[in-house]
Amino acid sequence: MTGTFLLLVAAGVAAGLCGSIAGLASLFSYPALLAVGLPPTTANVTNTVALAFSSIASSAGSRPELTGQGPTIRRFALLVILGGAAGAGLLLITPPGGFEKVVPFLVAGASVVLLLQPRIRRAAAEAPRRSGPLVVAAMFVVALYGGYFGAAAGVLLLALLLTALPVSLLQANGLKNVLLGMANGVAAAGFALFGPVQWSAVLPMAIGLLAGAWTGPAVARRVPTTALRIGIALAGIGLAVKLGLDAF
Repeated sequence: MTGTFLLLVAAGVAAGLCGSIAGLASLFSYPALLAVGLPPTTANVTNTVALAFSSIASSAGSRPELTGQGPTIRRFALLVILGGAAGAGLLLITPPGGFEKVVPFLVAGASVVLLLQPRIRRAAAEAPRRSGPLVVAAMFVVALYGGYFGAAAGVLLLALLLTALPVSLLQANGLKNVLLGMANGVAAAGFALFGPVQWSAVLPMAIGLLAGAWTGPAVARRVPTTALRIGIALAGIGLAVKLGLDAF
């Protein structure tokens, strides 16, 4: 039991570091939950509940960048909340064994997005500002994905915010933390009420996530982030292959 607790804390630290540096926290937290014997859907809902704690921490840490952004948060809050709730509901009605077959593709897709992150961010920053129905629909879909699984959802939401709003990268990142935190939070609440959450795993994972998210920025300042991002993305592709072999 102690070994499992320490493993989940360590995985949470790695996930928090990974999430704060590259946006792919589930690369470490999800497989760690599988490793301690949780079925795929149980591992995912438990992971989402634990990640909600790091979302709170990252949102609190973004307060300077959120100055004056209250109207924007209120504008999109209901949209991302509905998206997160829809994603959680979709997961809960996925047939047994179905999520296990879907998740390798989600991890692989998230890893590719992470590899292309600089290009996506640059293209979004240089694109003409758009705030029409397509952007709104895309934001709902990203929030839905965040509630369903969520790996690299932050990268996608950041690109959308840079495309839709006249904000700086730091402001968009702060908005991303809050809005994605709302989507994750409502999904976590739904899972807590209706999902098969393994509560004994939430505490150690949350402890590690908070520690990793707290120290992530300091690590990023000392380690080449490009090399980290590429390494994390390649590890994600390897994980996708492993999960795919297990599922099929």
